[in-house]
Amino acid sequence: MTIKAFTNARLIDPASGRDEAGTLIVEDGRISALGHGITVPKQATVIDCKGHILAPGLVDMRSFSIDEKAAAAGGITSVILMPDQSPPLDDAAMIAQKVRTGSDGSLVRVHPMGAATQGTEGEAMAEIGLMTKAGAVGFTDGRKTIASARIMRRILDYARNLDRLVVQHAEEPTLAANGAMNESEIATRLGLSGIPTAAEAIMIERDARLVALTGARLHHAQISCIEGIDAMAGAKKRGLPMTCGVSPQYFILNETSVGDYRTFAKLSPPLRSEADRHAVVEAIRTGVIDVICSAHEPRDQDAKRLPFADAAPGSVGYETLLALSLTLYHAYDIPLMQVLAMLTVKPSELLGLECGRLEVGRPADLVIFDLDQPWRIDPEEFSSETQNTPFDGHAVQGRVLRTVLAGRTVYEDKDQ
Repeated sequence: MTIKAFTNARLIDPASGRDEAGTLIVEDGRISALGHGITVPKQATVIDCKGHILAPGLVDMRSFSIDEKAAAAGGITSVILMPDQSPPLDDAAMIAQKVRTGSDGSLVRVHPMGAATQGTEGEAMAEIGLMTKAGAVGFTDGRKTIASARIMRRILDYARNLDRLVVQHAEEPTLAANGAMNESEIATRLGLSGIPTAAEAIMIERDARLVALTGARLHHAQISCIEGIDAMAGAKKRGLPMTCGVSPQYFILNETSVGDYRTFAKLSPPLRSEADRHAVVEAIRTGVIDVICSAHEPRDQDAKRLPFADAAPGSVGYETLLALSLTLYHAYDIPLMQVLAMLTVKPSELLGLECGRLEVGRPADLVIFDLDQPWRIDPEEFSSETQNTPFDGHAVQGRVLRTVLAGRTVYEDKDQ
């Protein structure tokens, strides 16, 4: 039996509200004891946390690629993989293959979402039942909006019966077609076609009607603007089983980051106005937004070194997810427990996963981090093979020191 003891830790568990100095014991990959005054077994390997925070490993609910080293370096222990791969994850065999990717010996657990429609083309529902049996944790068309109300209703009906989450890209596609950035004075000045915030709100409001009709659980992946927030708040006020997420780009940056056609700031949905950014922060504070994700989407030079209108949207996000999210605590006084819950137990609960908690019997998927250490984001230091981030040079506070998967260290900051 392998026993490890993480001592001198600040144990934070958003699921239970635990925040105390103490020790956590791991036996054969699972948590066997934790808290203050825990006796360390004589045969245990001891890891001194030096007073730093020990929390559940991050659960990243939106990723378009698997880069295990980068995820581990970011404190991420579970990755939810979107289905719009090549080929798309739209059948049971593809799902089973991705599940095996995150098996023993991996640096991260991989939980694939199945395509909601065949080939993510939006024209016919995929084999949702078979993919559920193969291990799909939810259904989505990833970057694409499920535009047909008829097909969306059918997907929601099936997903409700299977108790699976449906995830939607909240953007009315005909309004967003050919858009390159937020519809605004800046877009006009740059000569770029814009995507109105109404495109987000319209899709959320339509989907809310379908959720009311079916009773299914629906999650909108990325909320970016005041209109979208208002639509989501209204749905929640009506008691609909709807949730939503956001990535750090939308509570830290605004449309001015596009600058003079800076393609690393081209995202989907696009960066919005400063008023929208402030609204996203407040929506996190009030609980309208439930989850923070990385939306990790590596793009190579060929995809980004193009005219802005032609460049592919997306940015890498694994290695900056925790530090950027901690901006909410350091700069906006949002409780640390709330921020960590959005990165751990909330996505885990939405997807019915075992991880995301510091609790006896749970997997020892952990992150140890220095809450206050300042550093500056340098893409050249990323473990990721691509560096397409809009946060180059951005100052942050909070650094991952160690990532643990099933009791096994999969990342350690050698400079600490």
